[in-house]
Amino acid sequence: MRYNRMARLLHWGTALIVLLIIALGVWIAEAPPEDEALKLRLYNIHESFGITILVVTLFRLFWRRRHPPPPITPPLPGWMQRAATTNHAAFYVLLMVQPVVGLMTTNAWGFPLTAFGLIPIPSPIGPNEKWAPVLSSVHDTIGLTLAALVALHVSAALWHHFVRRDDTLRRMTW
Repeated sequence: MRYNRMARLLHWGTALIVLLIIALGVWIAEAPPEDEALKLRLYNIHESFGITILVVTLFRLFWRRRHPPPPITPPLPGWMQRAATTNHAAFYVLLMVQPVVGLMTTNAWGFPLTAFGLIPIPSPIGPNEKWAPVLSSVHDTIGLTLAALVALHVSAALWHHFVRRDDTLRRMTW
């Protein structure tokens, strides 16, 4: 038994956007400081997809509540089920918290956000020199934590497929 088509679309869409956001974050960090126009464009794309991830994650939670995951065959031992549930819960929490912290960070540094250059996003806080570096650090830490969770998630899916030989990975493939 597999996840339904919408759940699979949301999963792989989220994965693609998260990888894009991580790549943009690295590109922003590595872009030459003198190329301010490029950095501002990259920031806007990064932030716009961050807002998108928040919306998609909220929809995913709504969808998952109405369409529970199919069972894994063979069933997981209790400890493994708890580990998987904890990992997924951490993903959902961080995928909601990270865009909010990112938006607050952008605002604290004194920049407004217009998603994809079209939709103005209200500033939850104004410019704040004291909080800007703190929020930047929190945003970076959450980003690294998300990257680690992605690596753990992919590793676990491959382990389930190739070592345990259950249908965990097949449930989410097209």
